[in-house]
Amino acid sequence: MSRVRLVSGLLAALAFAVLVAVWGTMVLAAQDKYTLQVPNGLPFSDFRGYEDWQVVSVSQTDELLKAMVANPVMIDAYKAGVPGNGKPFPDGSKIAKIEWRLKKSTEAPFSVNVPNTLQDIFLIEKDTQRFPDTKGWAYAVFDYDPASDTYTADATGTVNCGFACHTIVASKDYIFHSYQKR
Repeated sequence: MSRVRLVSGLLAALAFAVLVAVWGTMVLAAQDKYTLQVPNGLPFSDFRGYEDWQVVSVSQTDELLKAMVANPVMIDAYKAGVPGNGKPFPDGSKIAKIEWRLKKSTEAPFSVNVPNTLQDIFLIEKDTQRFPDTKGWAYAVFDYDPASDTYTADATGTVNCGFACHTIVASKDYIFHSYQKR
């Protein structure tokens, strides 16, 4: 009987060890988005904590809902009148544009679009020493895949609408959105 107990105990311990190993592997396999970087560009880690930044503005296209959030350096500059006062944003200014595919709300008693799945995060950072060729601004896009819950650096996103796209708002220090009245 004691031999049966010993074997049962060992099998239970082995099963527990396998379960812990599998669970540990799953936890370790979860992506840390802050380890990503656009080739020769911005690392996602420069924007750690963007999820808690203050909203600057929101916008909508036919396919996407977008929220622009900024770090405290940029929010303070906005509140001081930048860029409308003719002054540039200071180095250290950072803005993140969070883009979701949209859907019609099935719960609201009126027609309203709400976020569906996350599409990407578009990041912009001002550092005149690091990025002198683009008036101090750097751009990065990180695409989100909801099926795998992972992000990937999108090198083409910055080409399609990085500095070249933002030159049409050079008079606003290359930033499209103004700080909206609260």
